[in-house]
Amino acid sequence: MGLMSSSATQNVLDLVLPGADDTRREAMAWLASLAKERRLSAKTVEAYARDLRQFLAFLTNHLGEAPSVKGILGLKPLDIRAFLAARRMDSVGSRSLMRQLAALRSFARHLEREGHGTASAFAAIRTPKVEKNLPRPLSASSAVAVTDAETRASENRKPWILARDAAVLSLLYGAGLRISEALGLQRRDAPVNGLDAITVAGKGAKMRSVPVIPPIQRAVEEYLALCPYAIPPEGPLFVGARGGPLSPRIIQLAVEELRGALGLPDSATPHALRHSFATHLLAKGGDLRGIQELLGHASLSTTQLYTKVDAARLMDAFNAAHPRARVKHGG
Repeated sequence: MGLMSSSATQNVLDLVLPGADDTRREAMAWLASLAKERRLSAKTVEAYARDLRQFLAFLTNHLGEAPSVKGILGLKPLDIRAFLAARRMDSVGSRSLMRQLAALRSFARHLEREGHGTASAFAAIRTPKVEKNLPRPLSASSAVAVTDAETRASENRKPWILARDAAVLSLLYGAGLRISEALGLQRRDAPVNGLDAITVAGKGAKMRSVPVIPPIQRAVEEYLALCPYAIPPEGPLFVGARGGPLSPRIIQLAVEELRGALGLPDSATPHALRHSFATHLLAKGGDLRGIQELLGHASLSTTQLYTKVDAARLMDAFNAAHPRARVKHGG
């Protein structure tokens, strides 16, 4: 399904979006910019609209009147913490709160860009911490959050940069690649247009074939659709801000930012995503020797290091969050 027309969206929001007239006008403009300028999916725009609607409904009660733009800009950190506390009382998890706060910060920045004033209260709130059950490897839900471009949607980065980083990280977690292997892929190697496997050069130039599941294919396709550079077939698949080869350090910095946003420990590194890939497959009952081949390990003992984890707990996390767990067998 595509985005609703602006008139249809307006009609829906007129019915369900609280707030003073100026707030509703700015909310419409903000949602339109998310769809057109930042090219967020219809699903994400709808989620952000829902996040803002819940916030405005809370403010209506909290302030005793329909919140105006001036009223929103005049909020204190305590007001926003009261909203987050109310959401927690409704049993909303940290990941959802994290996304909701990102949506509100995005709307606040929109108000600032439109010249209404400074919305400092939103930036002063610490991002809710997500559970950190498994510092290394990551829990499945944390690994999925790290590879999701929407987790960083509130950052002041170009959409294609966020899509690029998400595609690289998706290859580390979803295909078990080393960061050097992901950045060593050429444009012609891209797993797009239904290509469900890639050949990578591992340590010692040892070649191996790795399956690529649809969510990773979509992440790479999204990046290529947004990338402003024309990449030749023999050129690097992932390019830097100026169109040259992408440095591993850029991906490491992206993960550092994600650690802060998600409340993850320092052990959550790009390589930890590769650990997570193997551990979660093992927890799902994956064959150890098969996983050894996927990872490109020369020794089975290297792969066996991944078995020293609480498999039952991983199984629960895996079933809850990993894209592979959503594939219905026999379907």
